[in-house]
Amino acid sequence: MRNTLKISVAIAAASAVALGASACSAPSDTTASDKGDKNAPLVVAASPTPHGTILDFVKNELAEKEGLKLVVKPFNDYKIPNKVTDDGQVDANFFQHKPFLDTFNKENGTHIVPVQNVLIEPLGVYSKKIDKLSDLKSGSTVSVPNDPSNEGRALKLLADKGVITLKPGVGSDAKLTDVKDDKGIKITELEAAQTAPRIDDVDAAIINGNFAIGAHLKPSKDALALEKAKDNPYANFLAVKKGNESDPRIKKLAKLLNSPEVKKFIEDKYKDGSVIPAFGPAKS
Repeated sequence: MRNTLKISVAIAAASAVALGASACSAPSDTTASDKGDKNAPLVVAASPTPHGTILDFVKNELAEKEGLKLVVKPFNDYKIPNKVTDDGQVDANFFQHKPFLDTFNKENGTHIVPVQNVLIEPLGVYSKKIDKLSDLKSGSTVSVPNDPSNEGRALKLLADKGVITLKPGVGSDAKLTDVKDDKGIKITELEAAQTAPRIDDVDAAIINGNFAIGAHLKPSKDALALEKAKDNPYANFLAVKKGNESDPRIKKLAKLLNSPEVKKFIEDKYKDGSVIPAFGPAKS
């Protein structure tokens, strides 16, 4: 076995899309409520798909009945949503799982807390150059998300499928230094939002579910391998700045996001298993 890890780092900064780029200068009716006005619209930052899509369904079909005014701000980025939630530009966000949030809070001094679990998006391996994982040989390149939590998930998926070998006892918290044997495969780190757009640059890419959907990839059909959904600890949740958990608008949205209507919407829209309902209170 070869024990020399060959790593090339290609970190690309992703930019916010749609309203994300103008979050600081958004009109007053689409920014976070001022001075505790609980009758103001609830502004939620979200990844466009599937999170924004689900929120749009809630906004258009369910919110009015609950007396909730909902504004959805899409961000094609994993950093900005927490920052604008923490500094009060938006009231909440919906895009992330607990390991990612824990790392982000620690590294950035933010105080975001989870409120309600909603869904799971299994991580997948995709390629435009090979047809099966066994086609990966010495010299092949594989890109993985570069944020610690998703990189660990990606490396564990590769190890579970026999592509690489991790050190004993290492799981989804794996780092590149935990790779015991890369089998000559070059592992390239990319910002998560860039794994799908740059799939042609590598032999295979491990892509988060929301970015795979956004790139018109169908996990059940296109993925060479998918993370198991059962007992998956990476549920995506509604999150707020600490202290805002009791906002009545947040409670209304949390209830709606775990409603039978949303469950049916998710199951009908994502029949390929790319998005799976995972309802229940989120653990802080």
